[in-house]
Amino acid sequence: MTSRSPLVNRLAVVIGAIVLTAIVSMSTTLAVSNSIEGNATAINLAGALRMGAFQLIARSATEDYENGRATAGARINDYERRLEDTAILRSVPSSDDHPLARQYRQMLAAWQDELKPALEQHEVGTPITPAMVQAVEDYIQEVDRLVTMLEQRTEARVDLLHLIQIISMVFSVLIVIALFYDLKNRILRPLRKLVAIAGAVGEKDFSRKADLKGADELAQLGQAFDQMTSELALTYYELEAKARQKTEELEVSHQALQVMHSASRDLFAKHDLCNGAIPMLQELELLLGIGPIRLFLHDKESAEPVEAITTATDKRPFYCRDHHCNACLVTPEVYDEMPLENNDGRRLLLPIRTPGQLLGTLEVWYPAAKGLSATSRRLLETLTDQLATAIFLERQITEEQQMTLAEERTVIARELHDSLAQSLSYLKMQVTRLRRLNITGDQKPVHDDILDELSTGLNSAYRQLRELLATFRLKLDTPDLATALRKTVDEFSERLGHPVDFEYNLPPQTLSPNEEIHTLQIIREGLANAVKHADATVISVKVLFESPQVRASIRDNGKGLPGGDQPVNHYGLVIMQDRARTLGGKVKVDNRDEGGVEVTLTFVPKSRNLIPTESSPA
Repeated sequence: MTSRSPLVNRLAVVIGAIVLTAIVSMSTTLAVSNSIEGNATAINLAGALRMGAFQLIARSATEDYENGRATAGARINDYERRLEDTAILRSVPSSDDHPLARQYRQMLAAWQDELKPALEQHEVGTPITPAMVQAVEDYIQEVDRLVTMLEQRTEARVDLLHLIQIISMVFSVLIVIALFYDLKNRILRPLRKLVAIAGAVGEKDFSRKADLKGADELAQLGQAFDQMTSELALTYYELEAKARQKTEELEVSHQALQVMHSASRDLFAKHDLCNGAIPMLQELELLLGIGPIRLFLHDKESAEPVEAITTATDKRPFYCRDHHCNACLVTPEVYDEMPLENNDGRRLLLPIRTPGQLLGTLEVWYPAAKGLSATSRRLLETLTDQLATAIFLERQITEEQQMTLAEERTVIARELHDSLAQSLSYLKMQVTRLRRLNITGDQKPVHDDILDELSTGLNSAYRQLRELLATFRLKLDTPDLATALRKTVDEFSERLGHPVDFEYNLPPQTLSPNEEIHTLQIIREGLANAVKHADATVISVKVLFESPQVRASIRDNGKGLPGGDQPVNHYGLVIMQDRARTLGGKVKVDNRDEGGVEVTLTFVPKSRNLIPTESSPA
């Protein structure tokens, strides 16, 4: 089974190389040692052969003939056995072509061909002949050559052994150096890098990389470290970004809550939804990166929601009642950049409600690319709760004002009826008694004129008192001014015998209860004059909102006013002008060129009341 670990494989290769080097070194050393085993003995024996040759010649010349012949033969045989000693034969290669083998054969040939015959032919005890000396010298030369070659061969084998040992040592040193170099580059340096990276990660520095090449375990570990640091850096930066985002959201939420808190006090103190809400909503738009924001209120007499305020528009809203206020007006360029439906925007609709009642809807536009965070949505939901509370409280205040006003008018009407009306009735009875007196003489015309003036004045005062009592007793039993005016128009249409044209476009709750009553009374007075005195056949009533003022007009095609002024002893127009001054406006009565009279009432509403709410379906 092969290892799949490159590092282990590399270490195994290094160790295997060292072991292989040691085995080769020991094997070659053993082989060389075996090859030179016995060479020293052979050299000694070869050297002894030289001495033996001289001894043979010397003894053959000195021994006596009787005893020396047998001894000489034995010595020659013994010497010949020494020539074929196993030590010498083992030192001589078996190959015939080897120089040492040839030299050994030449030495044997010199023995067999020259020295041995010379010794055998020499008579024991006789002097040595020059031929024998020459034969010995030739033989000794061959022996010397053999000894020299044995020595050279032995020295060569020893040198080879030294060379093999040196090569093995050098190779082992190179392997060890390569091993240390590899350990340094492949193990120690990567380990230092990994330790440094681990320390840097501990200090939140994820920029350092190992960049280890290769496929071994440390390279894989370095790649894992690089991937880990990259993922840690990404996670850390994401966490930092989320923490930063949450911090920013908390700061924005804190600022938004401060804005809503400060604006809520103005909203509840001034009871002005437009002036109180628009600055707050615009600040929220800047803080949350949203907008525009629109507030729609639900009127129980209107099928569609009524837009109450907006934070950004390029044209003054129809419902605007203050042309000195430019809080919601922006340039067309700014308006075109806002995230509306046709400009990559999304809309969020949030209900403004109290338990059991739907008061309105808050429309919030925000960029589609950016989206709306959960924190921003919670802030807007908090805003709707705040607006719901303000609207609900304002409705209660409005209802209480209406009830208080109705009670005050009832009290005034009762007091006028119980005091001034009775006094005028008493005076009328006294005038009637005076008329019944039979006054004669020259003073009769004067008395009659005085009684006529008293009667006229009392009748006029009594009529004005009845109108005041009707005014104070007038109540808006209908939900709003529009319904009351429709009932009034229907009433006078029956009295006229022809339908009265009616046009009305006031936004709901544009007028306060007091303004509604005065406007209704002025229109009733104008209709009454047109029906009673003008002999008109066509009458039209228009109540229009020409921001910031309200314009109410009553037109007829009757006979018009004589001389362009009001009739004698008729105080209706005076009362209408008084009512108009109460509203801060004016009433204008003119004869029309095409015939008839036009009564025009214009005034700027001073109230800024909220729209009544309708109950949401269960």
